[in-house]
Amino acid sequence: MDYKIGIVEDDSNIREIVEGYLKKEGYEIHAVDSAEKAWDVFNSESMDLWVLDIMLPGMDGYEFCKRVRQRSEVPIIIISAKDEEVDKILGLELGGDDYLTKPFSPRELVARVKRHLKKWTAMNTFDKQGNEERITAGDLTLNATQRRAYFEGIEVDTTAKEFEMLKILAQQTNRAFSREELLVQVWGDDYFGSDRAVDDLVKRLRKKMKNLPIETVWGHGYRLKDEES
Repeated sequence: MDYKIGIVEDDSNIREIVEGYLKKEGYEIHAVDSAEKAWDVFNSESMDLWVLDIMLPGMDGYEFCKRVRQRSEVPIIIISAKDEEVDKILGLELGGDDYLTKPFSPRELVARVKRHLKKWTAMNTFDKQGNEERITAGDLTLNATQRRAYFEGIEVDTTAKEFEMLKILAQQTNRAFSREELLVQVWGDDYFGSDRAVDDLVKRLRKKMKNLPIETVWGHGYRLKDEES
């Protein structure tokens, strides 16, 4: 499979080094020096992964990451000179999948790119054998085979993580899931970040489906209420 990778880095030396190492792996590279240019690429090309610097002129990497996450779950590896834990957590909570501090080993970056591309491919490879798997909970219907969500009879565009959250909650309606459980099941047990990512994802789902009965279990997590079950 031919992968397309976007690089957003204003330091030309770092950009060229990263581009060179990734091209050696056979990836198609789109390298730009600003988040504004990257946003144009995002809207015109389908990337399989982004390598994103945080400290950029104009729009910074945090804002770019936030915008991308509103529409896609494409992997984002953040590279930054900021080494403070709060900066790492912020980047990951805004949707980054990984964080490398400058200076970093280009070989380590390549290894992480390969790992995230493998996960991305697996997440987007659907089982086309057998009957379609459907999950219904009240007005919510999920086609798990095609990964399509319908609420109140209308199809709703969801990102991969949004769909996975819906699937987990819909498979066991009325059960209270802790934030930690949802974090592990949706992001994986190797995710580095706080459980605020769960709250942000639920907030996005509530915005897309205003009457979706996701209830907050205070001090614990969330459940999808279904009075019929």
